[in-house]
Amino acid sequence: MPRLAGEAQDENDHQETGNARYQKGGTPMKSLGACLCTLFALSAVAALGQSRDALDVQKARSQHVTSRAGKVYYTRQFDLSSLPPYRPEGQASGTIRMWGSNYIADSPLMQYWEEGFHKYHPDIQFDTANLKSSFLGSAGLYTGLADISAEGRAMNWFDLMAFERVKNHDPVDVAMATGSYDVTGWTFAFAIFVNKANPISKLTLNQLDRIFGAQRSGAWEKTTWRPELGRGAEQNIRTWGQLGLSGEWKDKPIHVYGYSPEYDMALGFSEMAMHGSDKWNEDLREYANFANPDGTIKVAAEEFMADLSKDPYGIAYTGINFRTEQTKAIPIARSQAGPFVELTIDNVQNRTYPLTREVYLYIDREPGKPVDPKVKEFLRYVLSREGQEAVMRDGKYLPMTKEMLDEQLHKIN
Repeated sequence: MPRLAGEAQDENDHQETGNARYQKGGTPMKSLGACLCTLFALSAVAALGQSRDALDVQKARSQHVTSRAGKVYYTRQFDLSSLPPYRPEGQASGTIRMWGSNYIADSPLMQYWEEGFHKYHPDIQFDTANLKSSFLGSAGLYTGLADISAEGRAMNWFDLMAFERVKNHDPVDVAMATGSYDVTGWTFAFAIFVNKANPISKLTLNQLDRIFGAQRSGAWEKTTWRPELGRGAEQNIRTWGQLGLSGEWKDKPIHVYGYSPEYDMALGFSEMAMHGSDKWNEDLREYANFANPDGTIKVAAEEFMADLSKDPYGIAYTGINFRTEQTKAIPIARSQAGPFVELTIDNVQNRTYPLTREVYLYIDREPGKPVDPKVKEFLRYVLSREGQEAVMRDGKYLPMTKEMLDEQLHKIN
């Protein structure tokens, strides 16, 4: 018999349509079913009172951050005796304009830094009125309206590209602290989760690239395109057998869960595990935040971790703070040679865990020219024992190691 227009063309299409046929009047059953599914989904969302509207989600997010900002999550005292004490190199005066991340302003951290710095430099003033969002910081820096851009994550491609277009050089990124271990919003380390039923016990960064990423012709190193970072589809990992599991697991597909690729969380993970590529696994199951009826936020990770809890073949990346009773975090190594490191607060603070993140203070320093003296003095204070003691006192971010701190000091000398 001749095929009707739009009828299934092969066995796979036939299975996907569920033996779709046409009703009188030419309306496809598949189309009708899709419409009904859409209506039911919209009705369910409406019934629950969920809102995906960006401004509703923004309001809920703000309330969420504010409720956590003053809380001390970590009371542990890390040994900072190896960090250099602050010694002024001169007397600073004037106003330091800081734009960017609200996380250091909503919490007491910025207040602690200001109070500590004033003991050595009483004539200095701080303008922190624009510590409202990391999205704001880079703009303040490249327009010359800010001296320092505080960022809750590394500047992304768009931030850096805008800066380069205006300034014709790159900003200097100075880490101010290590991200948190498990505080929602405070740049937590990425955990790699699987269902507890899954026997996988360890993974490497290369394997994460091949699981979460896809074939590509290159990848980004900040704003520089690197064709040598391309790879073919033959390197994709799409079954658990490709990771060494056998028996009933050998041919089972890997279901990938994560944030929408537009989110900074996804951009940060891509930078660390996928060489900055935007070519994700073609079957990535994407999630985004929404606002609950009571005005609280439903974080995307809560949703996909709930789904992962019911899926023995799934894998996800997010913070350890979203772990459920049905999921487990996997030790990660930088290479197959190891070591495979568990996600613990110690391994985040000492920076042996490969998916540890940082928070930054960016400055505009023209190549070959010195840093503004007052800005340099403040950065030196942040990068001192006293500055990192303030991080520890705030109890959300984690203080830096001596090695990391020395690396940052080198950037401003």
